[in-house]
Amino acid sequence: MKLLVITELFLPTMGGTAVWAAEVYRRLGGKEIHIVTADVPGAAAVDAVHPNTVHRVGLRRVPWLRPESLAMYVRLFSKSLGLALTHRFDAIHAFRALPEGLVAWLVARLMFRPVVIYAHGEELTTWGKGGKYQAMRFALRHADNVIANSDFTRQELLNMGVQDERILLINPGVDVTRFRPGLPCDDLKRHIGLDPAEKLILSVGRLSRRKGFDMVIRSLPDFINQGIAVRYVLIGLGEDQNYLSDLSRQLGVADRVHLLGHVNLDDLPRWYNACDVFAMPNRAINGDTEGFGMVFLEAAACGKPVLAGNAGGTAAAVLEGVTGMRVDGEQAGEIFSALVCLLGEAGFVMGHRGYRRAQELFTWDQVAAKTRSLPRLTVAEEP
Repeated sequence: MKLLVITELFLPTMGGTAVWAAEVYRRLGGKEIHIVTADVPGAAAVDAVHPNTVHRVGLRRVPWLRPESLAMYVRLFSKSLGLALTHRFDAIHAFRALPEGLVAWLVARLMFRPVVIYAHGEELTTWGKGGKYQAMRFALRHADNVIANSDFTRQELLNMGVQDERILLINPGVDVTRFRPGLPCDDLKRHIGLDPAEKLILSVGRLSRRKGFDMVIRSLPDFINQGIAVRYVLIGLGEDQNYLSDLSRQLGVADRVHLLGHVNLDDLPRWYNACDVFAMPNRAINGDTEGFGMVFLEAAACGKPVLAGNAGGTAAAVLEGVTGMRVDGEQAGEIFSALVCLLGEAGFVMGHRGYRRAQELFTWDQVAAKTRSLPRLTVAEEP
C-alpha cells in the first residue's frame, strides 16, 4: 500500500491525532508510505526511527498575511504535489479537513487518486458557519471517504451533508503494550505524599474548560465533608492552569490537588496505574466538545474505571455502567456521586471490564486492520 499522508500533527507533537497518525501508518507499511507534516523541535529523533518516510515542512502561520494560514497551505500543497508527481500513490489521506483535507483533495483530484479525510468531532462543532466552516464542509463533502472517530462525529458529518455511504466509522486505539496494569508506581505515590488510606483521582489532558477538570476540583469539598480521603492529580498543560490553581485555593483543597504539568512519557502509564479512578467529566462550551477521548482508553488499558461527561462522542470510549460512568459535566454533585461509586467495588469491576474491552477492540493493530480494509475506491463523483 503506497500512501501519501498529510497531517499537521505528528510526533513528537503531543496529542491524540499525532499518536493516531504515527501508530496506524507504521503498521500499514514502511518507506512506501510518505508522511508530510510540520517541522517541530525534536522531529529529527522521531524521523530517524519511524518506519515511514517523513517529510517536514515549516507550517507557521504568518500574521500579516490574509489569511494568515496562506503560506502554510502553499507549503503543504507544494510538498504534497511534488511527492505525488514522483510517486504512484494508491490514495491520499488527510488527518483533518483543514488545512490538510483541502490540500489533499486538490492534490488527489490533480493526480486522479482517491482522498480520505479524518473527522474528529470537535472541529465540526466549533468553527461556526463562516468561511472556515464552508471550506471544511467542502473538503469533507468531496472526499471519497471520511473516517469518523465516533457515532457522534458520524452524525455531525451527516448534518453537514456528507453522504452516508462515504462515512466509515473507525475508533482510535491504545498501545496496550505501553498502557497496561502492573507497572510500578509506589515512587509516584510517595512523590505527592499519598497516604495508603487515601484514594487517588487522576486526570490527563489539555487544561481547557471543556475537559471538566474544574468540576472535579469543585467536587472535592464534598469528599472532605463526607470524610473520604482523596487526592487529585492533574497531568497536562493549557490555558486554564492558573484558573485551576486559583480555584483549588478558593475552595480550600489546594493541599489535595497536584497540578503536575508535563510528565515524562515513561511515567504516564505508571500514573494511570497509581490512580484508583480516571476522571474527565467533559462538557460542551460554545460548541467545543470531546469527539472521542483517547485518554479513556489509556486508563481502561491500565485496568482503571473512568468517569466521562455525557457531551460529545465519549459514549464510544466509555460504556455507561460497564467500563465507567458518564454524567452531566456541569453538575458537581453528579460528579461527586459517580466518583464515590467508582472508588468502590463497582469501580473495580468496571475497571476489569474496561481492560478486557481495550484488549479486544481497541489495539492499534486492530485500528490499522480496519484502515487497511478501506475500499479500493476510484475517484467518487462529486455531489
